[in-house]
Amino acid sequence: MGTPKLVIFDCDGILVDTENLANQRLAEWLSAAGFTTTLEYCRKHFSGRSMVSVQQDVEATGVSLGADFVERWNAGLPDLFAHGVEAIPYVREFIEKVRAAGIDYCVASSARVSKMHITLGQTGLLPLFEHAMFSSTMVGRGKPFPDLFLHAATTMGFAPADCIVIEDSVAGTEAGIAAGMRVFSYHADPYSDPDGLAGAGGILFDDMRELAGLVPIH
Repeated sequence: MGTPKLVIFDCDGILVDTENLANQRLAEWLSAAGFTTTLEYCRKHFSGRSMVSVQQDVEATGVSLGADFVERWNAGLPDLFAHGVEAIPYVREFIEKVRAAGIDYCVASSARVSKMHITLGQTGLLPLFEHAMFSSTMVGRGKPFPDLFLHAATTMGFAPADCIVIEDSVAGTEAGIAAGMRVFSYHADPYSDPDGLAGAGGILFDDMRELAGLVPIH
């Protein structure tokens, strides 16, 4: 397993600890609309997905979320994350090792760039990623399809085989594998799905301090 030329980071759950805040609100909104659900269900089925695809799944069951659902969701994010976002433990140290090794890196998320500006800004990580931020809004299909990661690699100028992906969701892991990349799947969160991540082809780890040894970085 050689040293990668490009490290692609997912955002939510990999760089910033937002998944429980966001999915708790999502469960409340969906339940209020008539799709009775829980934080646990949303974490399992909707983590790593775009809100457009979540809306499509929910409305396929006959529940209407309204034409402005995605807009309302995004409008509420600054308030949701205003006081509660922290960086994932030790991820900054790993990013600094990547930088020190001269390896290119970027962030590629199902979230909009505007949301990443909020969450990465809250954690102080934004200056490290402003040079290369990719969102599922830039491609035709979101995760679990490979489009986003392939777009990131092409834009950054690297072949998929030279890229690795750092993910925490099954959908994201599937997307990275489908893109022809090695995927390292983080499962420290109590709601994560290690079996699903392994089944999708991810290399599992549960501590960011382990990652530099797994990758490897020279």
